[in-house]
Amino acid sequence: MAGTIASAIYQGLIRRNAVYLTSIFAGAFAFELAFDTGSNKVWDAINRGRQWKDIKHQYLVKEEEDDE
Repeated sequence: MAGTIASAIYQGLIRRNAVYLTSIFAGAFAFELAFDTGSNKVWDAINRGRQWKDIKHQYLVKEEEDDE
């Protein structure tokens, strides 16, 4: 079973250098996107209520009321 999987991986990805490098770059790009998205979600969850996007409405409403 393990030999079959290893053989399939070798025949599909590693045997040709261009396919091997393309799969490495595509995997690195996908990992970067997933890690960046996950990091941003964790950061937003930890800092909820303290970021500009969370409190912007308080200051924009006050500024509009002062003009009238």
